[in-house]
Amino acid sequence: MKQDVPNLLALLKQHFGFASFRPLQEQIIRDALAGRDVLALLPTGGGKSLCYQLPALARPGLTVVVSPLIALMKDQVDALQASGVAATFLNSSLNTTEARARLRGLHQGQYRLLYLAPERLMLDGCLADLQGWQVNLFAIDEAHCISEWGHDFRPEYRQLVRLREVFPQVPFMALTATATERVRQDILKQLHLRSPGFYVASFNRPNLTYRVLPKAKAAEQVLAYVRAHPRDSGIVYCQARKTTESMAGRLAEAGVKALPYHAGLTTGERSRNQELFLRDEVRVMCATIAFGMGINKSNVRFVMHCDLPKNVESYYQETGRAGRDGLPSECVLLFSAGDVVKHQQFINEKPDPREQQIAREQLQQMVHYAEISECRRAALLDYFGETYPETHCGGCDNCLAPRATYDGTVEAQKFLSCVYRVRERCGFGVGLNHIVEVLTGADTEKIRRWGHEQLSTYGIGKQHHRSEWAVIGRELVRLGYLRQTAEKFSVLELTPEGMAVLKQRQSITLTQPMALPEAKFHRAGEITCDEVLFEQLRQLRKQLADERGVPPYIIFSDVSLRQMARNYPQDESGFARISGVGENKLREFGAVFLDAIAGHLRTNPRQVFAEDWSVVTPARSSGVNDSMRETMRRFRAGQSVKEIARQRGFVPGTIYGHLAGAIEAGERLELDRFFSAEELEKVAPWFAKNGFANLGESLEALGGQIEYGRLRIYRAIRNQQAKR
Repeated sequence: MKQDVPNLLALLKQHFGFASFRPLQEQIIRDALAGRDVLALLPTGGGKSLCYQLPALARPGLTVVVSPLIALMKDQVDALQASGVAATFLNSSLNTTEARARLRGLHQGQYRLLYLAPERLMLDGCLADLQGWQVNLFAIDEAHCISEWGHDFRPEYRQLVRLREVFPQVPFMALTATATERVRQDILKQLHLRSPGFYVASFNRPNLTYRVLPKAKAAEQVLAYVRAHPRDSGIVYCQARKTTESMAGRLAEAGVKALPYHAGLTTGERSRNQELFLRDEVRVMCATIAFGMGINKSNVRFVMHCDLPKNVESYYQETGRAGRDGLPSECVLLFSAGDVVKHQQFINEKPDPREQQIAREQLQQMVHYAEISECRRAALLDYFGETYPETHCGGCDNCLAPRATYDGTVEAQKFLSCVYRVRERCGFGVGLNHIVEVLTGADTEKIRRWGHEQLSTYGIGKQHHRSEWAVIGRELVRLGYLRQTAEKFSVLELTPEGMAVLKQRQSITLTQPMALPEAKFHRAGEITCDEVLFEQLRQLRKQLADERGVPPYIIFSDVSLRQMARNYPQDESGFARISGVGENKLREFGAVFLDAIAGHLRTNPRQVFAEDWSVVTPARSSGVNDSMRETMRRFRAGQSVKEIARQRGFVPGTIYGHLAGAIEAGERLELDRFFSAEELEKVAPWFAKNGFANLGESLEALGGQIEYGRLRIYRAIRNQQAKR
């Protein structure tokens, strides 16, 4: 099999402009080429599409892609055609003449990929045609749609099992970005996958920063955020159609190009608004959850939720539409307890008690995420069964600006004691809201009927507002001192740990609730570049895209443009080394972009950038600061980079930066502290041939197996050795 590697890599660079595969892509592609069924869970932006697109180019025949949305089909086909790949789609957006022309091309074997919706695919006439088109793979995109336990169940996906009867020898590839263990098993069962290759990539999106803010005048909060990011494109999710309309109108009145998107608009209105957003004519899309699946716009820099999503899976999928190009992007959730009440009302209207219970459990998990004081990234990954290895992610509000804690022993004792006294008197439990009413001395019909005004805990919590007691109660649930049931009449119960707190009067530390104003956060991982040139290249990209009738990111992603504005390529050889530049794009766009870069340099000085993405002057002064010295002291004492990062409250990349900076300033460290002999056998020849100019490219070329920080260390040590 090894002899195929150069061929696959050559196809990858030729058509897609990438020098190496992302995690798991190559294994998935090899399974597909070997005729094996595959179930792949890759995060949004993790390269799912390439897993079936590259096999389609590696052998003759037709790959059929099952896709749920017309917009997704057109988007992917446009991108493939721009990369020189013969792809097409058949759906209701085509007129009769266009459809017949594409059918003729399919009968003549002109295409490698065909995109179809499940409804059209399962028509008898379509199945008969496919039997004559040499189908070698069925790729089921958004495969979670086949599961009734998924967050976006589509009954028409259930029909796909019939493909097994008609095409028993053709392998299936099922792909999704979000699926819990229950959904994964349902996909396997519903598609009748046979001993499939099963691949689950990390759900971590390191370029995304997660934040939760208390909701207060949501429209003003959104407007303030959008104004603070004047060049960024984003999505603002709202629960109701009316809210999307009013939010878009509020932004438009303030001079922000914004439009609504929801199911109440006509098909033509939705298509028009979406197309304007994809083409950067509109900067902000205000939308319900009807918008987003399959939207491949790579430069969405922020996703804001004005209302609480109904479950963590939906939230993860929606936030995943930010930063698909890998550049830093933000996910902001505006949270209020009132949103929880609204969801509970919707849940109570569901006719099926089982559905109600599932929805309540999911809502509790979503509220838990919104209110936790621990790392939000770790909480998201834990939901999907993945453990985040660090204690400080450096990319969420709780890690970047931890909320203050306080001695909450008295509050905890009062709350837990009230739960105990209520059950002791009545013999049954009550919900969180009723406990809060007892603590605050409310005069309600239930309190009078059950005699709870006579409890010793009645009115002992008047020093706190009801909303404050609700936050305390939910935190006690998260800490494990209380259990909250998920039935219709959800009740609180003391756990053994909670009973121990009451009996032993243990001290309890609680977290201060979220408060405005919001803190300021950095955008870690930004590719710093010549911003003036970047803006010129963005305008050029927009012009070229408009001429071709495609969204700008089809031409090049922001990552590609930022690399151009950082590396200033001067010829085709240098331009071809930019990520995302394949043969077709080099041939079609190379000259015009090289001309723009050269024109910029004729009137502007060339900037020099450090590898930690900060602008520096060519004559950079170096020195070891106190933080570097402390890191060096710990490292020389035998601590690992991860240990130092954890103890000092940094991410490992920062510690590697300290060490590299110290080495560049003259401190000595040996390579064998950072690399095994086998790793050095890979790294040394690469750098000997290609030099140290672009560590990002080196990271890709080495398969992402060696961290960026260690590559910085290698460069620093080798440069110092060369000076001795």
